[in-house]
Amino acid sequence: MVLAVFIGMAIANEPGAPPNVIFIMADDLGWGDMACYGATQFETPACDRLANEGMRFTDAHSPSSVCTPTRYSVLTGRYAWRSWLKNWVLQENHPLLIDTERMTMGKVFQQAGYRTGCVGKWHLGWGEVMGTDFSGEVKPGPLEVGFDEFFGVPFSHNSGKALQVFMRDRRIVGLSEGESYLDKESQKKTRRSLEDTATELSREAVAFIERHKDKPFFLYYPTTNIHFPLTPHPRYKGKTDAGIYGEFAVEFDWALGEVLDALDRCRIADNTIVIVTSDNGGRPPQTAKEKAGYNNHQCNGPWRSTKRTIYEGGHRVPLLIRWPGMVKAGSVSDETVCLTDFMTTFAKQHGIDPPEDIAQDSFDIMPVLKGMEHKSPLRPYTVHHSVNGQFAIRKGDWKLIEGSRDGDFPKKKKGGIDVVRWQPELDENGKPLRLDYFDLKFDDQHQLFNLKDDPKESTNLAKKQPHKVKELLELLNASRASK
Repeated sequence: MVLAVFIGMAIANEPGAPPNVIFIMADDLGWGDMACYGATQFETPACDRLANEGMRFTDAHSPSSVCTPTRYSVLTGRYAWRSWLKNWVLQENHPLLIDTERMTMGKVFQQAGYRTGCVGKWHLGWGEVMGTDFSGEVKPGPLEVGFDEFFGVPFSHNSGKALQVFMRDRRIVGLSEGESYLDKESQKKTRRSLEDTATELSREAVAFIERHKDKPFFLYYPTTNIHFPLTPHPRYKGKTDAGIYGEFAVEFDWALGEVLDALDRCRIADNTIVIVTSDNGGRPPQTAKEKAGYNNHQCNGPWRSTKRTIYEGGHRVPLLIRWPGMVKAGSVSDETVCLTDFMTTFAKQHGIDPPEDIAQDSFDIMPVLKGMEHKSPLRPYTVHHSVNGQFAIRKGDWKLIEGSRDGDFPKKKKGGIDVVRWQPELDENGKPLRLDYFDLKFDDQHQLFNLKDDPKESTNLAKKQPHKVKELLELLNASRASK
């Protein structure tokens, strides 16, 4: 809280109005799902506009190759495996993952005098203990960890029918006082239309901008596009050469365009930072319906594998930043950055160094945004994490993957995910202490790649470079041992 107060003082002393910040994070949008990143089977004019008017990153990474951990990390500046969630994602009976006493990006902006809002997919848990009842007011949630307003999907686009709803602040939209969210008749009026979800979220995001255009605001806008089930609005049918997958990606681009148009209409585009990225790598079509018309579109561009895995396709993500007057238009950065970095970047923008126990996995990327020369990488190293809890570490051109697995779900012999446990260990008050779905043991057949010479991670150099393996493994262990 002391950090936030100092930030507020620093902003108040700066000449002119502080910039608004809009952080848009797609769900499962791959590195190759924008035309400005090489997509050829559909157009993304809004994304391309942002790239032309701002900076495009080629070596940006999500802290995890699945969604809940990345969302935690973006808002706290720390890797999610430092929390009680050790792999995979939260289920719908799990409580809030973020400690309400922890500093978050939203709280930083609140204390600095900003109006803060979250519109979109939350998927960070609700309540304090297992099995939260969503029939009435639900807390803690977004409003307890830094947001003045919330409208969106409580968990994921593929939620079960009972929670296939919208929530406003702490309540399910359309659920009357005294009704149960589990009641079948109640669900008929609260259930959201999957095909209209992007439109509804877009309407709310634009409304937030218009309501708060006259004072500083921070909008965190994590979309449901393009997470399965793929449900683009019918107006996009046949609009791409990549089938329903491309249509859902184009709908995301439309939603971005609505935000950019709102900023222009409100005449605040020149004083608004717009960030667009994704929570992890892309997930190629799985079902016959999804595969129809896909035409082998490369959702993760040239990178190996997909969402959930430990390879580059799992965590290398698109990242576009437009900041008029600060970020050079049409610029491209090859700097290695991670989505955890925005917490510290926004703090240090005002001359504040976060204490060691806040945002410890976050580094200031402002020198890159300003186009300043720097002799060494801004991040000394980056830790990657997969759905099954497998680790990798990147330092410079070198990437070490711990063990011989690919990071994906462990599978049963007869098919299906091999889950050891679904419930976390609890303390005496019923609050989670630790949740490890798989409890896997990784072998010592590590994988070592030089991404400069071998960007597709095709040649394992671990046996030829034992000293490099030892160096990176020691660094990884030191990182995991730190709090």
